Amino acid sequence: MQQVDYQTEQTHQFLVQSTNSNQVFKIMRPHALHLLIGLVRVVTLAQNLSSTHALLIHIHTRINNQHSAMIPTISRIQSTTQLNEAALPFAGSGPRQVDMNVYNLPLDIIEQEWTANLVAKTVDDDGGIFLGTKNAREYFPDVVSMTVPRPSDGTGLGIMLQEIAGGRGDGLGITVVSGLVEGGYIESCNVDMLPGDSITSISVVRNLKSMELGLTEKAEITSASTECLGYDATVEAIVNLPPCVDEGESMVINMKRLRRKPRIRINLKFPPSQKQSDETVELFAGENLRLGMLVRGVKLNDPLAKRFDTKSEGNCGAGGLCRTCSVSVLRGGDLLNPQKVAEKQMLGDNPRWRLGCKAFVGYGMKEGEISLQVNPGQW
Repeated sequence: MQQVDYQTEQTHQFLVQSTNSNQVFKIMRPHALHLLIGLVRVVTLAQNLSSTHALLIHIHTRINNQHSAMIPTISRIQSTTQLNEAALPFAGSGPRQVDMNVYNLPLDIIEQEWTANLVAKTVDDDGGIFLGTKNAREYFPDVVSMTVPRPSDGTGLGIMLQEIAGGRGDGLGITVVSGLVEGGYIESCNVDMLPGDSITSISVVRNLKSMELGLTEKAEITSASTECLGYDATVEAIVNLPPCVDEGESMVINMKRLRRKPRIRINLKFPPSQKQSDETVELFAGENLRLGMLVRGVKLNDPLAKRFDTKSEGNCGAGGLCRTCSVSVLRGGDLLNPQKVAEKQMLGDNPRWRLGCKAFVGYGMKEGEISLQVNPGQW
Protein backbone atom coordinates (compact mmCIF):
# COMPACT_ATOMS: atom_id res chain seq x y z
CA MET A 1 0.00 0.00 0.00
CA GLN A 2 1.35 3.37 -1.00
CA GLN A 3 0.24 6.87 -0.09
CA VAL A 4 -0.69 9.24 -2.90
CA ASP A 5 0.89 12.68 -2.76
CA TYR A 6 -0.44 15.98 -4.04
CA GLN A 7 0.80 19.34 -5.19
CA THR A 8 0.48 22.34 -2.96
CA GLU A 9 -2.02 24.94 -4.17
CA GLN A 10 -3.22 28.27 -2.88
CA THR A 11 -6.36 28.64 -0.79
CA HIS A 12 -9.42 30.24 -2.37
CA GLN A 13 -12.88 30.82 -1.03
CA PHE A 14 -15.86 32.12 -2.93
CA LEU A 15 -19.63 31.95 -2.87
CA VAL A 16 -21.88 31.01 -5.75
CA GLN A 17 -25.54 31.75 -5.23
CA SER A 18 -28.55 31.42 -7.53
CA THR A 19 -30.84 34.34 -6.73
CA ASN A 20 -33.40 33.92 -9.50
CA SER A 21 -34.09 32.20 -12.79
CA ASN A 22 -31.50 34.39 -14.52
CA GLN A 23 -28.75 32.64 -12.55
CA VAL A 24 -27.02 35.68 -11.03
CA PHE A 25 -23.75 34.68 -9.36
CA LYS A 26 -21.64 36.62 -6.93
CA ILE A 27 -17.91 36.04 -6.44
CA MET A 28 -16.76 37.00 -2.94
CA ARG A 29 -13.16 37.44 -4.18
CA PRO A 30 -13.48 39.18 -7.57
CA HIS A 31 -9.72 39.40 -7.96
CA ALA A 32 -9.49 35.59 -8.30
CA LEU A 33 -10.04 35.74 -12.07
CA HIS A 34 -8.14 32.51 -12.62
CA LEU A 35 -11.09 30.69 -10.97
CA LEU A 36 -13.53 31.59 -13.75
CA ILE A 37 -13.05 28.27 -15.52
CA GLY A 38 -13.81 26.47 -12.29
CA LEU A 39 -16.81 28.75 -11.83
CA VAL A 40 -18.37 27.37 -15.00
CA ARG A 41 -18.30 23.89 -13.48
CA VAL A 42 -19.76 25.24 -10.26
CA VAL A 43 -22.62 26.83 -12.21
CA THR A 44 -23.34 23.45 -13.78
CA LEU A 45 -23.53 21.90 -10.34
CA ALA A 46 -25.84 24.67 -9.19
CA GLN A 47 -28.17 24.15 -12.13
CA ASN A 48 -28.33 20.38 -11.64
CA LEU A 49 -28.24 20.00 -7.88
CA SER A 50 -28.25 23.33 -6.07
CA SER A 51 -29.88 25.98 -8.23
CA THR A 52 -31.81 27.61 -5.38
CA HIS A 53 -29.22 27.36 -2.63
CA ALA A 54 -25.88 28.93 -1.86
CA LEU A 55 -22.92 26.69 -2.58
CA LEU A 56 -19.78 27.45 -0.62
CA ILE A 57 -16.54 26.09 -2.00
CA HIS A 58 -13.45 26.29 0.14
CA ILE A 59 -10.49 24.85 -1.77
CA HIS A 60 -7.48 24.20 0.41
CA THR A 61 -4.68 21.84 -0.61
CA ARG A 62 -1.65 21.54 1.53
CA ILE A 63 0.20 18.28 0.77
CA ASN A 64 3.46 18.43 -1.11
CA ASN A 65 5.28 16.44 -3.80
CA GLN A 66 4.13 15.01 -7.12
CA HIS A 67 3.40 11.29 -7.16
CA SER A 68 5.17 9.52 -10.00
CA ALA A 69 3.70 6.02 -9.81
CA MET A 70 1.20 4.73 -12.34
CA ILE A 71 -2.37 5.52 -11.25
CA PRO A 72 -5.16 3.16 -12.31
CA THR A 73 -7.98 4.54 -14.44
CA ILE A 74 -10.98 5.56 -12.34
CA SER A 75 -14.45 4.68 -13.57
CA ARG A 76 -16.70 7.35 -12.09
CA ILE A 77 -20.11 6.37 -13.46
CA GLN A 78 -21.47 2.84 -13.47
CA SER A 79 -24.89 1.22 -13.79
CA THR A 80 -26.05 -1.95 -12.09
CA THR A 81 -29.10 -3.63 -10.59
CA GLN A 82 -27.42 -4.28 -7.24
CA LEU A 83 -26.30 -1.82 -4.62
CA ASN A 84 -22.80 -2.30 -3.26
CA GLU A 85 -22.72 -1.60 0.47
CA ALA A 86 -19.22 -2.73 1.38
CA ALA A 87 -18.55 -2.53 5.11
CA LEU A 88 -15.34 -2.24 7.05
CA PRO A 89 -15.79 -4.96 9.69
CA PHE A 90 -13.55 -5.50 12.71
CA ALA A 91 -12.71 -9.19 12.94
CA GLY A 92 -14.45 -10.74 15.89
CA SER A 93 -16.18 -7.57 17.02
CA GLY A 94 -19.61 -8.81 15.94
CA PRO A 95 -22.70 -6.66 15.33
CA ARG A 96 -22.34 -3.12 16.58
CA GLN A 97 -24.13 -2.46 19.84
CA VAL A 98 -23.24 1.18 20.45
CA ASP A 99 -23.75 4.52 18.75
CA MET A 100 -20.55 4.74 16.73
CA ASN A 101 -20.66 8.53 16.79
CA VAL A 102 -19.24 8.40 20.31
CA TYR A 103 -15.93 7.56 18.60
CA ASN A 104 -15.97 10.51 16.20
CA LEU A 105 -12.82 12.62 16.03
CA PRO A 106 -12.50 16.41 16.30
CA LEU A 107 -12.54 18.15 12.93
CA ASP A 108 -8.98 19.47 13.22
CA ILE A 109 -7.67 15.91 13.67
CA ILE A 110 -9.81 14.62 10.80
CA GLU A 111 -8.38 17.18 8.37
CA GLN A 112 -4.84 16.19 9.31
CA GLU A 113 -5.44 12.43 9.29
CA TRP A 114 -7.19 11.82 5.95
CA THR A 115 -4.91 10.25 3.36
CA ALA A 116 -5.26 8.32 0.10
CA ASN A 117 -3.76 4.85 -0.24
CA LEU A 118 -2.84 3.25 -3.53
CA VAL A 119 -3.52 -0.50 -3.40
CA ALA A 120 -1.93 -2.56 -6.15
CA LYS A 121 -4.05 -4.94 -8.19
CA THR A 122 -3.61 -8.61 -7.36
CA VAL A 123 -5.25 -11.88 -8.36
CA ASP A 124 -7.74 -11.59 -5.50
CA ASP A 125 -8.10 -7.80 -5.36
CA ASP A 126 -8.86 -5.27 -8.09
CA GLY A 127 -6.87 -2.66 -6.19
CA GLY A 128 -7.49 1.06 -6.50
CA ILE A 129 -7.17 4.25 -4.49
CA PHE A 130 -8.96 4.35 -1.15
CA LEU A 131 -9.33 6.75 1.73
CA GLY A 132 -7.37 5.90 4.83
CA THR A 133 -5.84 7.44 7.92
CA LYS A 134 -2.22 8.24 8.65
CA ASN A 135 -2.50 6.82 12.17
CA ALA A 136 -4.04 3.45 11.34
CA ARG A 137 -3.13 2.10 14.78
CA GLU A 138 -5.59 4.34 16.62
CA TYR A 139 -8.03 5.55 13.95
CA PHE A 140 -10.03 3.95 11.15
CA PRO A 141 -12.23 5.10 8.26
CA ASP A 142 -15.75 3.88 8.96
CA VAL A 143 -18.54 3.54 6.39
CA VAL A 144 -21.71 5.62 6.77
CA SER A 145 -24.57 5.18 4.33
CA MET A 146 -27.85 7.05 4.00
CA THR A 147 -30.82 6.82 1.65
CA VAL A 148 -32.98 9.85 0.89
CA PRO A 149 -35.70 10.55 -1.68
CA ARG A 150 -34.11 12.13 -4.74
CA PRO A 151 -34.98 15.82 -5.03
CA SER A 152 -36.56 16.92 -8.27
CA ASP A 153 -34.47 18.89 -10.78
CA GLY A 154 -33.91 22.39 -9.54
CA THR A 155 -33.84 21.43 -5.87
CA GLY A 156 -30.38 21.64 -4.34
CA LEU A 157 -28.74 19.12 -2.06
CA GLY A 158 -27.29 21.89 0.10
CA ILE A 159 -23.96 20.20 0.83
CA MET A 160 -20.85 22.34 1.31
CA LEU A 161 -17.61 20.72 0.16
CA GLN A 162 -13.98 21.43 0.99
CA GLU A 163 -11.00 20.09 -0.92
CA ILE A 164 -8.18 19.36 1.51
CA ALA A 165 -5.83 17.68 -0.95
CA GLY A 166 -5.56 17.92 -4.72
CA GLY A 167 -3.81 19.95 -7.37
CA ARG A 168 -3.14 16.92 -9.57
CA GLY A 169 -3.79 16.75 -13.27
CA ASP A 170 -5.53 13.37 -12.98
CA GLY A 171 -8.26 14.67 -10.67
CA LEU A 172 -7.21 12.69 -7.61
CA GLY A 173 -7.56 14.37 -4.25
CA ILE A 174 -9.52 14.36 -1.01
CA THR A 175 -12.79 16.29 -0.73
CA VAL A 176 -14.78 16.44 2.50
CA VAL A 177 -18.04 17.86 3.70
CA SER A 178 -17.51 21.22 5.40
CA GLY A 179 -21.14 21.74 6.38
CA LEU A 180 -24.76 21.75 5.29
CA VAL A 181 -26.64 24.74 3.92
CA GLU A 182 -29.12 25.97 6.51
CA GLY A 183 -32.58 25.07 5.30
CA GLY A 184 -31.11 23.00 2.47
CA TYR A 185 -32.45 19.66 1.28
CA ILE A 186 -30.01 17.32 3.06
CA GLU A 187 -30.39 19.22 6.33
CA SER A 188 -34.18 18.90 6.03
CA CYS A 189 -33.80 15.12 5.64
CA ASN A 190 -32.29 14.98 9.14
CA VAL A 191 -29.57 12.53 8.10
CA ASP A 192 -26.23 11.72 9.69
CA MET A 193 -23.81 13.82 7.60
CA LEU A 194 -21.06 15.63 9.49
CA PRO A 195 -18.20 18.02 8.66
CA GLY A 196 -15.10 15.98 7.82
CA ASP A 197 -17.04 13.16 6.17
CA SER A 198 -15.88 12.26 2.66
CA ILE A 199 -18.50 11.22 0.12
CA THR A 200 -17.28 8.08 -1.63
CA SER A 201 -20.22 7.52 -3.95
CA ILE A 202 -23.71 8.73 -4.78
CA SER A 203 -26.14 6.29 -6.34
CA VAL A 204 -29.43 7.01 -8.08
CA VAL A 205 -31.97 4.21 -7.58
CA ARG A 206 -34.89 3.88 -9.98
CA ASN A 207 -37.61 1.29 -9.58
CA LEU A 208 -38.49 -0.11 -13.01
CA LYS A 209 -41.63 -2.11 -13.77
CA SER A 210 -40.99 -5.17 -15.90
CA MET A 211 -43.76 -6.46 -18.15
CA GLU A 212 -41.92 -9.78 -18.48
CA LEU A 213 -42.18 -10.37 -14.75
CA GLY A 214 -45.81 -9.37 -14.46
CA LEU A 215 -45.33 -5.71 -13.62
CA THR A 216 -42.94 -6.52 -10.81
CA GLU A 217 -40.38 -3.88 -9.88
CA LYS A 218 -36.62 -4.08 -10.03
CA ALA A 219 -34.07 -1.44 -9.16
CA GLU A 220 -31.80 0.20 -11.69
CA ILE A 221 -28.86 1.81 -9.95
CA THR A 222 -26.49 4.35 -11.43
CA SER A 223 -23.54 5.28 -9.24
CA ALA A 224 -20.99 8.06 -9.28
CA SER A 225 -17.76 7.08 -7.53
CA THR A 226 -16.13 10.04 -5.80
CA GLU A 227 -13.66 8.39 -3.42
CA CYS A 228 -10.25 10.09 -3.48
CA LEU A 229 -11.24 12.73 -6.03
CA GLY A 230 -10.51 16.44 -5.87
CA TYR A 231 -13.31 18.99 -5.83
CA ASP A 232 -13.59 19.47 -9.59
CA ALA A 233 -13.57 15.74 -10.31
CA THR A 234 -16.15 15.18 -7.56
CA VAL A 235 -18.45 17.77 -9.08
CA GLU A 236 -17.96 16.30 -12.54
CA ALA A 237 -18.85 12.80 -11.36
CA ILE A 238 -22.01 13.97 -9.59
CA VAL A 239 -23.39 16.20 -12.35
CA ASN A 240 -23.00 13.37 -14.85
CA LEU A 241 -25.60 11.33 -13.01
CA PRO A 242 -28.78 10.95 -15.08
CA PRO A 243 -31.49 13.57 -14.55
CA CYS A 244 -34.44 12.86 -12.31
CA VAL A 245 -37.36 11.41 -14.32
CA ASP A 246 -39.57 9.95 -11.60
CA GLU A 247 -40.68 11.19 -8.20
CA GLY A 248 -40.08 7.73 -6.79
CA GLU A 249 -36.31 7.84 -7.30
CA SER A 250 -34.01 7.71 -4.31
CA MET A 251 -30.37 8.53 -3.64
CA VAL A 252 -27.91 6.47 -1.65
CA ILE A 253 -25.01 8.54 -0.32
CA ASN A 254 -22.04 6.53 0.92
CA MET A 255 -19.40 8.28 3.00
CA LYS A 256 -16.33 7.49 5.02
CA ARG A 257 -15.95 8.97 8.48
CA LEU A 258 -12.79 8.93 10.57
CA ARG A 259 -13.25 7.50 14.03
CA ARG A 260 -11.01 6.36 16.84
CA LYS A 261 -10.89 2.68 17.59
CA PRO A 262 -12.69 1.58 20.78
CA ARG A 263 -10.21 0.79 23.56
CA ILE A 264 -10.36 -2.09 26.03
CA ARG A 265 -8.34 -2.06 29.24
CA ILE A 266 -7.08 -5.55 30.17
CA ASN A 267 -6.11 -6.16 33.82
CA LEU A 268 -3.89 -9.25 34.13
CA LYS A 269 -3.41 -11.21 37.35
CA PHE A 270 -0.65 -13.84 37.40
CA PRO A 271 -0.47 -16.95 39.65
CA PRO A 272 1.39 -16.37 42.93
CA SER A 273 3.84 -19.09 41.92
CA GLN A 274 5.06 -16.97 39.01
CA LYS A 275 5.96 -14.11 41.37
CA GLN A 276 4.99 -11.63 38.70
CA SER A 277 3.26 -8.33 39.40
CA ASP A 278 -0.19 -7.62 38.02
CA GLU A 279 -0.13 -5.86 34.69
CA THR A 280 -2.48 -3.72 32.61
CA VAL A 281 -2.43 -3.49 28.83
CA GLU A 282 -4.70 -1.77 26.33
CA LEU A 283 -6.14 -3.44 23.24
CA PHE A 284 -8.38 -2.14 20.48
CA ALA A 285 -11.78 -3.56 19.62
CA GLY A 286 -11.55 -6.49 17.25
CA GLU A 287 -8.09 -7.60 18.37
CA ASN A 288 -7.46 -11.24 19.17
CA LEU A 289 -6.65 -11.60 22.87
CA ARG A 290 -3.68 -13.96 22.45
CA LEU A 291 -2.09 -12.09 19.53
CA GLY A 292 -2.79 -8.69 21.05
CA MET A 293 -1.02 -9.73 24.25
CA LEU A 294 1.87 -11.24 22.33
CA VAL A 295 2.66 -8.07 20.37
CA ARG A 296 2.60 -6.16 23.66
CA GLY A 297 5.10 -8.50 25.26
CA VAL A 298 2.74 -10.72 27.26
CA LYS A 299 2.74 -14.45 26.46
CA LEU A 300 -0.33 -16.50 27.28
CA ASN A 301 1.45 -19.82 27.45
CA ASP A 302 0.85 -22.17 30.37
CA PRO A 303 3.55 -24.88 30.21
CA LEU A 304 1.49 -27.14 32.51
CA ALA A 305 -1.61 -27.13 30.32
CA LYS A 306 -2.64 -30.31 28.49
CA ARG A 307 -3.71 -30.44 24.85
CA PHE A 308 -7.36 -31.20 24.30
CA ASP A 309 -6.72 -33.55 21.38
CA THR A 310 -3.74 -35.61 22.62
CA LYS A 311 -3.96 -34.95 26.38
CA SER A 312 -0.22 -34.28 26.29
CA GLU A 313 1.79 -31.11 26.74
CA GLY A 314 2.51 -28.81 23.82
CA ASN A 315 1.47 -25.55 22.23
CA CYS A 316 -0.85 -25.91 19.22
CA GLY A 317 0.13 -22.49 17.81
CA ALA A 318 -3.28 -20.81 18.13
CA GLY A 319 -5.09 -23.72 16.54
CA GLY A 320 -7.60 -24.00 19.37
CA LEU A 321 -6.45 -27.56 20.24
CA CYS A 322 -4.67 -26.92 23.53
CA ARG A 323 -5.30 -24.90 26.64
CA THR A 324 -1.95 -23.17 26.98
CA CYS A 325 -3.49 -19.74 26.24
CA SER A 326 -6.47 -20.18 28.57
CA VAL A 327 -7.49 -17.32 30.85
CA SER A 328 -10.14 -17.07 33.54
CA VAL A 329 -12.49 -14.10 33.09
CA LEU A 330 -13.09 -12.36 36.40
CA ARG A 331 -14.89 -9.33 35.01
CA GLY A 332 -15.94 -7.94 31.63
CA GLY A 333 -16.88 -11.17 29.90
CA ASP A 334 -19.51 -9.31 27.86
CA LEU A 335 -16.66 -7.51 26.06
CA LEU A 336 -15.51 -10.82 24.54
CA ASN A 337 -17.07 -12.54 21.56
CA PRO A 338 -19.38 -15.49 22.38
CA GLN A 339 -17.79 -18.91 22.50
CA LYS A 340 -18.26 -21.26 19.58
CA VAL A 341 -19.18 -24.92 20.03
CA ALA A 342 -15.63 -26.31 19.97
CA GLU A 343 -14.37 -23.89 22.63
CA LYS A 344 -17.38 -24.58 24.84
CA GLN A 345 -16.68 -28.30 24.63
CA MET A 346 -13.01 -27.86 25.50
CA LEU A 347 -13.71 -25.66 28.50
CA GLY A 348 -17.03 -27.15 29.63
CA ASP A 349 -15.66 -27.95 33.09
CA ASN A 350 -14.46 -24.36 33.53
CA PRO A 351 -17.25 -22.03 32.34
CA ARG A 352 -15.32 -18.87 33.23
CA TRP A 353 -12.35 -19.84 31.09
CA ARG A 354 -11.66 -18.64 27.57
CA LEU A 355 -9.08 -19.63 24.96
CA GLY A 356 -6.99 -16.56 24.25
CA CYS A 357 -6.54 -17.62 20.62
CA LYS A 358 -10.33 -17.71 20.09
CA ALA A 359 -11.29 -14.65 22.12
CA PHE A 360 -11.67 -11.21 20.55
CA VAL A 361 -12.03 -8.07 22.65
CA GLY A 362 -14.46 -5.19 22.22
CA TYR A 363 -17.41 -7.30 21.13
CA GLY A 364 -20.14 -5.07 19.72
CA MET A 365 -17.52 -2.30 19.32
CA LYS A 366 -17.89 -1.58 23.03
CA GLU A 367 -15.25 -0.04 25.27
CA GLY A 368 -14.61 -1.14 28.81
CA GLU A 369 -12.43 -3.09 31.21
CA ILE A 370 -11.68 -6.80 31.44
CA SER A 371 -9.99 -8.54 34.37
CA LEU A 372 -8.30 -11.88 33.70
CA GLN A 373 -6.40 -14.56 35.59
CA VAL A 374 -3.48 -15.75 33.46
CA ASN A 375 -2.61 -19.48 33.50
CA PRO A 376 -5.72 -20.32 35.52
CA GLY A 377 -4.69 -23.96 35.91
CA GLN A 378 -1.88 -22.83 38.25
CA TRP A 379 -4.11 -21.00 40.73
